[in-house]
Amino acid sequence: MALPPLPDLILDPIVRLALSEDIGRAGDITTDLTVDIDSTLQAQIVSRQPGRLAGLDVALYTLRLVDPSVDFRFLKKDGDDLLANDCIAILTGKTRSILLAERVMLNFIGHLSGIATLTAAYVERVSHTNAKILCTRKTTPGLRALEKRAVVCGGGCSHRFGLDDAILIKDNHIAACGSVTEALNRAKSGVGHLQKIEIEVDTIEQLEEALNCQPDVIMLDNMSTTNLNKAVAIINKKCISEASGGINFETVSAIAESGVDYIAVGALTHSAKNLDFGLDIGAN
Repeated sequence: MALPPLPDLILDPIVRLALSEDIGRAGDITTDLTVDIDSTLQAQIVSRQPGRLAGLDVALYTLRLVDPSVDFRFLKKDGDDLLANDCIAILTGKTRSILLAERVMLNFIGHLSGIATLTAAYVERVSHTNAKILCTRKTTPGLRALEKRAVVCGGGCSHRFGLDDAILIKDNHIAACGSVTEALNRAKSGVGHLQKIEIEVDTIEQLEEALNCQPDVIMLDNMSTTNLNKAVAIINKKCISEASGGINFETVSAIAESGVDYIAVGALTHSAKNLDFGLDIGAN
């Protein structure tokens, strides 16, 4: 099932900011001076390397803001795996419009496809287990909706979107309250019936204390593989378990083999390498 595009209401301010940053105060002076105003062309967006595609919705919205008369024909969809030199879309219309939108479109697609590609690699790394890969709130300011959608394109899942999604009691909350039990009791006293409560623990002692208060989710933070295996056994499906903290491509498989339900990986959004795309004049 194809992932639906983000609503225009979300895309619009992001794309307008990106375009205004690129166009500046005077527009594309190079294209204005070198390209005839009546010129038209057909061009294709091409992947320069293999990966997982994401960001077509925001690329299309970029082109629509610049010139809604330009035709954008999809040959691939978000979530598709790409080979080098795959054509993902064909653009037909005014040359000036396509060249003005080019860099912003490619920036969005390259950045988001890089996230989707890295996510897909992590998902494949744990595919022999039941663990699911999560992204976090470690996103580029202003781009969270786009980046979290890219993670889904890569086969991953999202942790809470923001501070208002769910209750996540972290080490500083525990320190401020005085104990795991006190923090959980305070949270339970005012939580809405549709909101889950998660608590972060980093020792087996904290875990056992937290379990007595029956949270919905326990985050096992920065635990060694030995302690993580012990913690998952103690939880024994009494609540959802999540591993977090410093997880990388080399360690994620062993962490998944502990039996943990979810694995949070901040690197999906803060350390993904851009996937290279180009705009080539002329179509296959």
